[in-house]
Amino acid sequence: MIFINGLTILLLYQLMGEVTVRWLDLPVPGPVLAMIMLFISLVVKGSTPSSLQSSANTILSHLSLLFIPAGVGIMVHFERLQNEWLPITIAVILSTVITLIFSAAVMLTMNKLFNFSGDSPEKPEECSAVKSLEQLQKELIENESDHG
Repeated sequence: MIFINGLTILLLYQLMGEVTVRWLDLPVPGPVLAMIMLFISLVVKGSTPSSLQSSANTILSHLSLLFIPAGVGIMVHFERLQNEWLPITIAVILSTVITLIFSAAVMLTMNKLFNFSGDSPEKPEECSAVKSLEQLQKELIENESDHG
């Protein structure tokens, strides 16, 4: 029953996304808008309901099945792929390069914006979220000596 409740939530958000896109005549697919709406809702709430988490995990565990229709589509249009292989290849390579460049630019901007580069005057041990292996071993030894 938990799975069905979570799936109902997902489908309701997809419906809201589709209706909003058609109502406002937005140039965005309904499921994309629905995903944004769901994300905002989860951020505002601060946690994920167990039913939604259960449904999402179940769907993700069977994600490979969702690629079967794409594979069938490729086989159906195999002749077209043979005729248009060069533009398809160029489009795939260019889109990959553009995505990598854009992702790198976003990462560099976020590093500068949130000062992840470590240029702060504080000690790196105090501002670092990740502890070194030596620090973890030292803490473990201290905790064992306190309890033992």
